[in-house]
Amino acid sequence: MGYKSEWLLLETEDEIDEVEHRELIEEFQFYHAVANGNIEVVKKNCEQGMFVNTDGVGVLSKNPVTNLKYHFVITTAMITRLCRQNGMELEQAFRLSDFYIQKLDEIYSIEGIHTLHDEMVMDYTEKMKRYFQNNINSKHISACKEYIYSHIKQRITIEDLADEIGVSANYLSRLFKKETGISVSSYIREKKIELAKNLLKFSEYSMSEIAYRLSFSSQSHFIQQFRDVVGMTPKKYRDLHYMMNWDINEENGQQSVNKEDEMEK
Repeated sequence: MGYKSEWLLLETEDEIDEVEHRELIEEFQFYHAVANGNIEVVKKNCEQGMFVNTDGVGVLSKNPVTNLKYHFVITTAMITRLCRQNGMELEQAFRLSDFYIQKLDEIYSIEGIHTLHDEMVMDYTEKMKRYFQNNINSKHISACKEYIYSHIKQRITIEDLADEIGVSANYLSRLFKKETGISVSSYIREKKIELAKNLLKFSEYSMSEIAYRLSFSSQSHFIQQFRDVVGMTPKKYRDLHYMMNWDINEENGQQSVNKEDEMEK
C-alpha cells in the first residue's frame, strides 16, 4: 500500500476524529512576537511552558523525545524565516538556526529540549529587539551590513561594498555615515572587535591567531585596534572575561602567554 492510500484509509478511522489541533493563530502570534523582538510576550510563553504543552499539538513521532525534537525544528525554521523577513541578516538568521538544531542532536531528554528551545527563542528575540532599536536603515545600508556580517573574517574595503551593492564608493561612504553616524571602516572595526571579544572569552586562540582569523594586518595592529575600541588590551580583556578553565602553566602555553604579554607592553 502506498503512502497516499494509507493516508486515505487512516482518514476514515474513528481515532483520527479524536485528534484536535490548536488554532494556528496561537503559534503564529508567538512566532511574530519573537520576530518583532517582544521579549515580554516570549518570556511569558517560556515561563508557562507552552512548548511542552501537548494539548492540541500534532504527534509527529510515537517517541516523545523525537516528537518534541521535530517540533523544535519546525519552530526554529518558522522563527528563522520570520526574523529574516523582519530584517535580520540572512547569514546570521540561518547560521543561528543551524547552530541550535545541531545542538539538538546532543540532547536526549524532554527537559533538555525544553531548555534549549527557551534559550533559542530568547536569543532570536533579543537579537531582533536590538535590530529594531539600532537598525532603521535604507535598503543600501541594510545590504551593506549584511555583506559585512557574512564576510567579517575577511579584509573588507569600501570598494568591495560599493561593487557588491552597485553604487559608487563615495556615495556609499556618505550614505553610511549619514544613516549610522559612523564611517564604514569604523563599523567594520567594531564588528571585528565584537567577534574578537567572543574569541577571547570562549576560545583558546592566541592573539596572533585571532588577528589572522579576523584579517588584521598584524598582531600588533589587532592589539592597537582592540585597545582603541575597548579601552584595554586583548589580554586584559581575556583575563577579566575568560569563561573556560585552562592550564597556562604548561610549558607551551606559558611561552605563548609570555610572548603575547611582551607584544602588549
